[in-house]
Amino acid sequence: MMNLLITLLTNSLLSIIIVTIAFWLPQLYIYLEKSSPYECGFDPLGSARLPFSMKFFLIAITFLLFDLEIALLLPLPWAIQLSSPTTMLILAYSLILLLTGGLAYEWLQKGLEWSE
Repeated sequence: MMNLLITLLTNSLLSIIIVTIAFWLPQLYIYLEKSSPYECGFDPLGSARLPFSMKFFLIAITFLLFDLEIALLLPLPWAIQLSSPTTMLILAYSLILLLTGGLAYEWLQKGLEWSE
């Protein structure tokens, strides 16, 4: 148990140090050339900050949520072989019910319609 605690503490501390270094190190040396967009050796023709469609963003987030559902339900056939499969089935059905409710909400709020 102590080895697990030491490993967890070491990994957490090392992760915090690496993230801190990665966050602060680029801010020490700011060059105009490094912060400008690169377009095959030519000067930039336009702005690299193009507007992003909010509808596309919402559709992408909705897709990610339903893709996550597939990832969570994928181990279900193996979970049925456990000693208490009813608990796993209840959790799976509640997840499906929650996501179905989310889909119905998106549909009623017209979040899935692309036209303006």
